[in-house]
Amino acid sequence: MQFHPTFHAVTSPDKPAVIMAGSGETVTYGELDTASNRVAQLLRSRGLAIGDTVALCLENHPMYFALCWGAQRAGLVYVAISSRLTPPEIAYIAHDSGAKLLLGSASLAHVLDPVAQAAPDVPQLRIGAIGDHDLEATLAEMPAHPVADERAGCDMLYSSGTTGKPKGVRQPLPEEPAIGAVNALMGIASQAFGITPDSVYLSPAPLYHAAPLRWSMSVHRLGGTVVVMEKFDPEAALAAIERYKVTDSQWVPTHFVRLLKLPPEVRAKYDISTLKCAIHAAAPCPVPVKHAMIEWWGPVLMEYYAGTEGNGFTFLTSADWLAHPGSVGRALTATIRICDDDGDEVPRRTEGQVFFEQPDPAAPVFQYHNDPEKTASSRNKHGWTSLGDVGWEDEDGFLYLTDRKSFMIISGGVNIYPQEIENLLITHPKVTDVAVIGAPDAEMGERVVAIVQPADMAEAGPALADELTAWLGPQLSRIKMPRQIDFRAELPREPTGKLFKRLLREEYRAAAAQTA
Repeated sequence: MQFHPTFHAVTSPDKPAVIMAGSGETVTYGELDTASNRVAQLLRSRGLAIGDTVALCLENHPMYFALCWGAQRAGLVYVAISSRLTPPEIAYIAHDSGAKLLLGSASLAHVLDPVAQAAPDVPQLRIGAIGDHDLEATLAEMPAHPVADERAGCDMLYSSGTTGKPKGVRQPLPEEPAIGAVNALMGIASQAFGITPDSVYLSPAPLYHAAPLRWSMSVHRLGGTVVVMEKFDPEAALAAIERYKVTDSQWVPTHFVRLLKLPPEVRAKYDISTLKCAIHAAAPCPVPVKHAMIEWWGPVLMEYYAGTEGNGFTFLTSADWLAHPGSVGRALTATIRICDDDGDEVPRRTEGQVFFEQPDPAAPVFQYHNDPEKTASSRNKHGWTSLGDVGWEDEDGFLYLTDRKSFMIISGGVNIYPQEIENLLITHPKVTDVAVIGAPDAEMGERVVAIVQPADMAEAGPALADELTAWLGPQLSRIKMPRQIDFRAELPREPTGKLFKRLLREEYRAAAAQTA
């Protein structure tokens, strides 16, 4: 059996491949195949050969997958760039990736026009544009049959820059050139998560991120239907599940928090009985939040831990999690190694940096594009690779994440991981979002600071800070207690839920330097 939209276009040309959740606009497999062929032909006409790079920067749009599948079947490296970045950040990624063409959207002209000025050597075509930059008109002139030298390409996705400048995760082109060859992620989608040709898969997050893009394309390989939310809204997500009879879905813990804070009557309003699999990842889910979601949706939650780097993958079902609350699962594709600062393994239930050992030491591993120093820092002396997370493993092989190593706070010589404090605060009914960081402190080196987005900004102030401190008191040791609680209307988060903690830390360090 072949696994690619082009084969489903032959057997089921009128089946929906993509449905936009809000508008209902639908792209069939036949239409997706024709459009992706035209995209591949366009890329060749612009001189992009096998192994070259094309960049994409647009909102969640009905044509998004046609662009990706067109690049994939042309043997290109396709770079999905966040539409929320600034023009200098987009121009940096376009240059750093070596993109020879940028495909975008006229709705982002306010961002892409400055990019064109900053990166004039990267030509642009845009959906909805007029004249020479009109992507749709250009595609209409292209042949609708496959390019003569069709072969499988792959993505190169950039880190979100939460801890520094974004870096591209570069993988070699697939050894198997056939565009419909089986890959590891598709196997996990079908075997672990139970995705089938009958699946209706809801993707509520921006498609420029690794999980939404890769899982959605895996659903296409298997012949299912992908329902794409133009923008996440908790009630609209429930409405989409009911309207499209969604069977499978992809979430992050922030989505769950927002869903749970809907009024009870809104939560009860929608029929979600078709949902049999709710996949979540990106960050460990606070235990009370996941308990509440399983109680509401039933044992359909399935969790994994992995990264854009593709160096390892853990997985667990709701039943596994209920027996091991707080875990992110057991390894499926590599061996977990928990190591100390010297790169040596530590005993079970001992905290350390999480590494993955590949089953085949000779197999190619990821590289950070144009950053050999970061690539080297992701390996230890054994050649095992890490995403920079800290955690521990229990006797049954279940992994528990503590935090990212780079987020650790050192206060008075004690290591403090913010995630534990954040996981408590987010469950308080008056808290919508929270970030915990270490701010410079003359006496302790760093002090624990909680930056809270309250449910009602009118309540922000000393009284709410005192209430939160009193509430935390019985649950946290004294050294971990926030010494300062600040409030703001919104925290700098990606739509996927990833927090730009680096920006907050830099802000507090700059403020400390000014008062020093």
